Amino acid sequence: MNMITYDPFRELRSLQDEVNRVFSSNFNRSGEPGLGRGAWNPSVDIFENKDQIVLEAELPGISPEDVNISIENNVLTIHGERRFEKKDEGDNFHRVERSYGSFTRSFTLPPTVSSENVMANFDNGILRLELAKREEAKPRRIEIKAKPAEPKTIEANAKTQAAG
Repeated sequence: MNMITYDPFRELRSLQDEVNRVFSSNFNRSGEPGLGRGAWNPSVDIFENKDQIVLEAELPGISPEDVNISIENNVLTIHGERRFEKKDEGDNFHRVERSYGSFTRSFTLPPTVSSENVMANFDNGILRLELAKREEAKPRRIEIKAKPAEPKTIEANAKTQAAG
């Protein structure tokens, strides 16, 4: 027989989770009732290679003119807005699951990144930012120079053998 421990707060936590879910999905929404409007955050991938740090943000349905990129005090900020546009006044939406509204994403840049040479490209709803690394931060290969060995003579070999 299995023993089940009684948790008197389980139902209270369940109720709290449900209330949080309801408020997080509808309370912050504005505009037309039932439409998924409000703050949203686009997904972002950040990776690096030997020359640069690359940031890719998914911004479907947004034109490049609706996106602002800035760097201030070593903080990269991407700000934009995805607007809900009704196609026709006679449209009666049954479900709107995509999020709309403005967004802001900020990222602290490491000191190895130069904020001078930033390349921004927008292709198929993907914003790609390439931030060049500073020259002093790039890995360098240090070559080891060995002193050439002096050729041993027969006399030197005889002296070492006699000493040993």
